[in-house]
Amino acid sequence: MSYDRAALEAELIRDEGEELKVYRCTANKRSIGVGRNLDDVGISKAESAALGITLASVLKNGITRTQSRALLANDIDACERQLDAKLPWWRGLSDVRQRVLLNMCFNLGITGLLGFKNTLAKMQRGDFAAAAAGMRASLWARQVGARAERLATMMEKGTA
Repeated sequence: MSYDRAALEAELIRDEGEELKVYRCTANKRSIGVGRNLDDVGISKAESAALGITLASVLKNGITRTQSRALLANDIDACERQLDAKLPWWRGLSDVRQRVLLNMCFNLGITGLLGFKNTLAKMQRGDFAAAAAGMRASLWARQVGARAERLATMMEKGTA
């Protein structure tokens, strides 16, 4: 099953915000666009070539909305590849539940998401109420508040 990419993009923009100038995220990393971590991810050579930007130009001048959305698309693609490599069963989930995992991967990184071992096992076996309860009981949920509640409800009910 394939997920609604436009819905995911809208959810990530709602949850992350979108800034066209460099800002410090909650982890004190330089970021831009829709949560692009410039300190850890930066701007790739392919992105520089395609978008006409460099890390130096982004730090100095910021980016356009079009560039922000291109970086977001690349970050979603990276999350998909990471989920395919580490949790290949995620593609068998419903559209909404796929978006939950992508959103969590985007927010936490694949390493942080993999820390949800019990919750992920519950998702994999289809126990979505228990998976949602695990999400709600986490430190992550206390840190991100409303975002975690929205995602847990989506996981539990299978609807947005």
